[in-house]
Amino acid sequence: MNCRSEVLEVSVEGRQVDEAMLALLHTILLHRSTGKFHYKKEGTYSIGTVGTQDIDCDFIDFSFVRVSSEELDRAIRKAVGEFKEALGNSGSDGMGQISLEFYQKKKSRWPFSDECIPWEVWSVKVNVVNLANEQERQICREKVGEKLGEKVINIVEVINRHEYLPKMPTQSEVDNVFDTGLKDVQPYLYKITYQITDSLGTSVSTTMRRLIKDTLAL
Repeated sequence: MNCRSEVLEVSVEGRQVDEAMLALLHTILLHRSTGKFHYKKEGTYSIGTVGTQDIDCDFIDFSFVRVSSEELDRAIRKAVGEFKEALGNSGSDGMGQISLEFYQKKKSRWPFSDECIPWEVWSVKVNVVNLANEQERQICREKVGEKLGEKVINIVEVINRHEYLPKMPTQSEVDNVFDTGLKDVQPYLYKITYQITDSLGTSVSTTMRRLIKDTLAL
């Protein structure tokens, strides 16, 4: 199985890290989640509905839609919070990458543990910029909102391609494909990882600073 890999790049102010990451990760998970499966007998099931919720950002001129699941939101916020804290403590000019990996399990014979096979990975490269004053922050608020809108459109276009998805499992195999531990939604199995690095390059942050300066010059 070939694992699809998609890379997004964003440049944000420190206080925007949480909201930008939540907007992108929640957008992906919105399209990679289903309602809960209700099995009647092996091979026959119904799928519950997935509620959605509009979220307005406080530090970015942007709103996004997420699955209406407090449990899923808490899990994503916890991972994003750890990433932001690591960014702040890194001393590497605020550069890092957070990844959302979808995988399925392949049963192994005892005494070996199950094999986790990734089938799609989304990586978001993040660069934190330092701004001089409130005027620059306001411009950044608007520009980041515009960029996030472009990223969301890109995510939806990629997801709408007819590419590999794990086949719908039987009742005995559902835990190999979906995270069934949440009470109100059923995302594909996923994990979130991050790394802090000083080798992501400065092209994104340079572009953001140029956008801010060009706007100030108008």
